[in-house]
Amino acid sequence: MTTDTGAAGRPAGADSGHEGGHGGTTAIIAALLANLGIAIAKFVAFVVTGASSMLAEGIHSLADSGNQVLLLIGGRRAKRAATPEHPFGFGRDRYIYAFIVSIVLFSVGGLFAVYEGVHKLQHPEPVDSPAWALGVLVVAIVLEGFSLRTAVKETGEVKSPRESYWRFIRTARAPELPVVLLEDTAALLGLVFALLGVGVAAMTGNGVYDGLGTVAIGLLLLVVALILAVETKSLLLGESATPEDQRKIVAALENDDISIIHMKTMHLGPDEVLVAAKIAVQRGDTAAEIAEFIDAAEQRIRAAVPIARVIYLEPDLRRPLAPAESGAPGTHGT
Repeated sequence: MTTDTGAAGRPAGADSGHEGGHGGTTAIIAALLANLGIAIAKFVAFVVTGASSMLAEGIHSLADSGNQVLLLIGGRRAKRAATPEHPFGFGRDRYIYAFIVSIVLFSVGGLFAVYEGVHKLQHPEPVDSPAWALGVLVVAIVLEGFSLRTAVKETGEVKSPRESYWRFIRTARAPELPVVLLEDTAALLGLVFALLGVGVAAMTGNGVYDGLGTVAIGLLLLVVALILAVETKSLLLGESATPEDQRKIVAALENDDISIIHMKTMHLGPDEVLVAAKIAVQRGDTAAEIAEFIDAAEQRIRAAVPIARVIYLEPDLRRPLAPAESGAPGTHGT
C-alpha cells in the first residue's frame, strides 16, 4: 500500500515558513538595485579613465545584475502548479537558474576580466583622471556593503545561530541567499582589488598594476563560479532533506504501531521534500488499521516538517534475518 500527497495540489514554490521556502527576495532586489547603479558609474569611470580595472568591475556589476534577474525569474517560474507532464512541480527551476548564474554569467565575466587584465599587462597604459575611478570605487564599496548587510541579515534569520556562513552556503537547500552572499562578498573583494590596482597605477604611473588588479578580479569571479557550480550541481542531482528534518520525520513517523525499516528523502525543490519509507506494522493488523496508521503518520510528518509535501509509505512486516544473512545483525523487510 502506498499513499501520497501532493505536488499537484500546491504550487512548488509556495512559502512554507521553512528555510527552504525563504527565497531571499529582499536581498536579491537590494543587490539588483545596488549593482545597476554601480555598473553605470563604473562604465562612466572607465570611459573617463581608461582603467581596465574599471571595465572589469563594470562587467562584474553587470553580470551580478543579470544574476539577480535570473534568480528572480527562477523563483517565479518555480511557483507554477504541477502538471501531468511534471507531476512533482517545478521547484527545481530555482536550482537551474542558479546553475546558469554560476556557469554562464560568472564564468563569462571572469574570463573577460582575465583576458582584459592580460591585455593590459602586455600593453600597459597610464590611468587618466584617477580621482574619478577612486571616487566611484569608494561609493561602490559603500553600496555593496549595504547590499551584503541585507543578505547577511536575511541569512541570519534562517540559519542556525551556531552555523557558520560558509557551512550555510554549503548546506542550504535554497540557492538564492548563498548566491547573493557569494556575489556580494566577491563584489567587495573585487572593488578592493580595483582600488589597489588603480591607486598604485596612479601613484607610480605604471599601468601594469591596473592590469594586475583586473586579473585578480577575473580569478576571483572564476573561483566564485566554481563554488556555485559545485554546490548547485549537487542540488540539481537531488539532495536529501537536512539531517535535522530527517530526525523530525523519523520522530514523527515512529510510534507503538509503526517503525521504520528504511527511509529515503529528496528535495524536489527548496521548499518541497519527498519522503519515501518502508514501515513495519504488526502481523495481526488489518488493512483498515494500517490505512489509519498511515494517515495519522502523514499528518504527524507534515506537522513536524511542513515542506514534506509528497509522502509515500509502504507497509511491510519486520522479519528476522535469514540464516545466510546472520553474519550481519539486525532485521530486514521485503
